[in-house]
Amino acid sequence: MNDTASALPARPVAPRLLASWRRSRRYGVPEDELRPVFTGAVDTGSLLYECGLEVLRGLQEALAGEPVSMMITDADGLVLSRLCHDAGFARSLDRVHLAPGFFFAERDAGTNGLGLALADRAPSLVRADEHYCTGLRGYTCAAVPVLDPLTGDLAGSVNLTTWSDTASGLLLALAKAAAGNTSALMLARSGGRRARPVPRGEVTRFGGGDRVPLSPAWEEAVEQCRDAQERGLVVAVVGEQGSGRAALAALARRTLRPRDRLLVARPPSVDDVDSWLALWSPELGKDSTCVVVSGVDRLPAWAAAELAQRCADARTGGPQPFVLTADRCDTLDEPLAALVDTVVEAPPLRGRPADVLALAGHFSRRDRGRDVAFTPAARRALTAFDWPGNAKQLRAVVREASARTDLIDVRHLPAEVLSGSARGLSRLQVLERDEIVRCLTAPGATVVSAAAALEMGRATLYRKIAQYDIRLPGRSTGSTADPG
Repeated sequence: MNDTASALPARPVAPRLLASWRRSRRYGVPEDELRPVFTGAVDTGSLLYECGLEVLRGLQEALAGEPVSMMITDADGLVLSRLCHDAGFARSLDRVHLAPGFFFAERDAGTNGLGLALADRAPSLVRADEHYCTGLRGYTCAAVPVLDPLTGDLAGSVNLTTWSDTASGLLLALAKAAAGNTSALMLARSGGRRARPVPRGEVTRFGGGDRVPLSPAWEEAVEQCRDAQERGLVVAVVGEQGSGRAALAALARRTLRPRDRLLVARPPSVDDVDSWLALWSPELGKDSTCVVVSGVDRLPAWAAAELAQRCADARTGGPQPFVLTADRCDTLDEPLAALVDTVVEAPPLRGRPADVLALAGHFSRRDRGRDVAFTPAARRALTAFDWPGNAKQLRAVVREASARTDLIDVRHLPAEVLSGSARGLSRLQVLERDEIVRCLTAPGATVVSAAAALEMGRATLYRKIAQYDIRLPGRSTGSTADPG
């Protein structure tokens, strides 16, 4: 066993823990000195902080008198809050800087519970001498990552810490429950929007079909990706979620090698990583096959290292048999980042308003098998919207609308397309906004008829329209004159 593992406990060590020790050594973290970075700026205004603190306060009451500290951290390992009834235990944590304002990611404090949970995006329990730094070996830490329920992004973690000689069998179970309740509370307070589906690790074949001519910004990105692949470079396509990163990479490969077999491997849940890798990685060795590995920045750290090794082993002298996609290149784990030769950015849809109608028509034809028309008002509404979810959101809107009609009007569009952001609205406010939009977009509707249907005065309705930033194409709903 190498020197990285020589200081580990004599008992069998889990592969994740061993990988974490190796990363800690690579980061240059000293084993005999704990030196986490301190910052005076702690974000106490985030939804994670608000919801996590509320959940942990309830748990603290249930564990009153126990030597357990409960912490919330952000995605970078910065401790945002710490709850602890036991004054002596709290003073002990202060001595090792496990307190608000200090960073405890792996690169700051070596292998520890919350650092491992954030690196692998998976529940983690690090006991006593499993910690990399000797100063932490008097503790046992259980931590569970908290994902943003809307975006799937890593929001932070919930961490429970106790003495190493205290029974810790339930510690991880309690941390899992607290993290799950925090995520659920975040969803409940996020304006009634739907939670992001759990990743399933799909591996699908890219069919392509008819290529839709799009704006110069998109075509330039495709050409840039094509040229890089032709030169044999490892390409990472980055950009916002839903912006078509995998489609861009696949289109670039198709223009370069039209006969190649194209697969898209989307990220799995943490529990399915092994089977996901086994499913598609053998395809890297097959002739005329290219795999677009999507969302690699969402993989656990150990899986990112394994992926990097498999991709490195598959490199060729010509176009590589793989392309990677991620939100940003600077979020990639070090082994993957070292593999990338060039980065191509997929432009967001809000910067390409001319592409909205072209894509809407393409999506409706693909879903319905024939052309679906849009009224002038619907066209204006679709073009004016910012599309924070990019092309993926546009397709969902068009799919739902085209399933109801062959002529899409504003009344067939969701309220979110006709109003400002729902962020910060309660579920009740979202329901009220949607009902106002429904009444205003009914055939022949006026503010007078909508106010009557809603059983509210016109002045109140105008005030609500302004409050929810409702915008109806061709209608001055925000003015004092009745548009009807």
